[in-house]
Parts: sequence; structure tokens; C-alpha cells
Amino acid sequence: MSDAENPAKQASTLILMRPDALGVEIFMVERAKTMAFAGGMMAFPGGKVDEADLAIALNSQLASGFDTLDAVDAAARVAAIRETFEEAGVLVTEGPFVEEALRNHWRPRIVTHEEAFADFLELTGHRLVADRLTPWSHWCPPMGLEKRRYDTRFYLATMPDGEEAIHDGSESVTSHWVRATDALARADAGETSIIFPTRRNLERLAQHDAVEALIEHALAYPVTLVQPVIEHRDDGPYLCIPEGIGFPVTAEKLDRAMRG
Repeated sequence: MSDAENPAKQASTLILMRPDALGVEIFMVERAKTMAFAGGMMAFPGGKVDEADLAIALNSQLASGFDTLDAVDAAARVAAIRETFEEAGVLVTEGPFVEEALRNHWRPRIVTHEEAFADFLELTGHRLVADRLTPWSHWCPPMGLEKRRYDTRFYLATMPDGEEAIHDGSESVTSHWVRATDALARADAGETSIIFPTRRNLERLAQHDAVEALIEHALAYPVTLVQPVIEHRDDGPYLCIPEGIGFPVTAEKLDRAMRG
């Protein structure tokens, strides 16, 4: 099967961070078991890029700083912000405080496309600022490795003051703030499940114990497309990613690697 026959869908993910007494906490959600991709897994908020996301990026009334980005990056940043509002109720935007009742009205309607995120932004006087997101990583499985392929961009963002993160109860059924090391420990103990890219990203996040240090680390490594490959070694096949692009662990035995 060729790329044309099984194209990767554009997707975007936001890693929300906040400082705590011991370092940095990351917001993670448990995806509903009914979800076609990574059902039942712990993940960062995210989802597919919509056509309307690029239109928002190009609208100077709703978005600032996107005109210097390429179209794919611009749309992905909008999608990451929109999906974080849909799944976590958090507005990584600039504007006045939005009451809970208004958020609760709009969130499910944006998910089902009954209402448009652009209309919500216009109604509330909110706008997106491109540099609130820091590019972190870019993943896409090559042809032949996965049937369901997503070309996913990951971004970092600091939790805005006054915002509260809570799962939507539909696409995400539980959620919590957790340090990356603890998220990995829970997965290793069998308390939760995480797919291969999430594990690699958590290991990378665990290297630093301050929000500022994570942003500096991200800026020090230009985002490189990560396409996992299977390598056959003496003790069996491994799922591997490139060295030297910021990830401390670059290989995992294939029979242990959860791939969604």
C-alpha cells in the first residue's frame, strides 16, 4: 500500500505544563476505550487538524503571530489549542475570563461541529498567540508500520493563570496532573497504559525539573520528523527512533512497545 492509498492524517497534541514543589507536572487524560486510536491509553490532549484551524490562523482578528509560520505548523498550533479546550476545558489564549457555564455550553458543540471554535473566540473576545506554544516533537509512522497513521506535531505550553483543567467525560474519561517520572512509573507498574510515542516523550520531559528548562531544551533541538523503524538485534526486534534529537531512550523491544 502506498502513501497515497493510506495517507497520514494531520494531528496535533499539546503538553500542558505547570510548576510544582518537586518540579513540573504534566496534564494527561485517559482516552475512552471506545476511541479508535489509543483507546484506554493515557495521553496528552490532542486530535486531528480541521480545515477550519488554518482559517483561524490566517484571521488576524482571532490569531496573532501565525503569519510567520508555514501553513501546516500554523494549523497544527490552532488545532492543539482547540483540542485542549475541547478535552481539558483550558483556554491557552488571550482574553477575559470565560465563565464555566459558557465553556460547558460550547465545548461539546465544538467537538461535534455544531458550533465553530472561531465563533466562540469571537464571542468571548479571545485570540490565539502563536508563541504561547513551543514546538516539541513531530511523529509519523512510516508506511507499513501502522494501519492508522497520524502525522502529529507536539507542542509545549504553560498552564495559563486562572484556568482549570478537567476531562470532558466523553473522549477523555479521567485526567490528572502528574510528573513525567510518576507517569512512567505508573505505566511500568501496570496501573495505566501509554503508547510508544507518549512513553518516549515522557522520558524526554522527565529530564528537566523546571518549565523554563523544558522550553530551553525544546528550543535547543530543532524539531525533526520521528519515524520509528523496526531493527532486528541479537535479542530480538526493537522499535527504534533516531539518536541525537533530544530523546534519552531511542529503542524498546517490539513485543513491549504499545503502538495504539
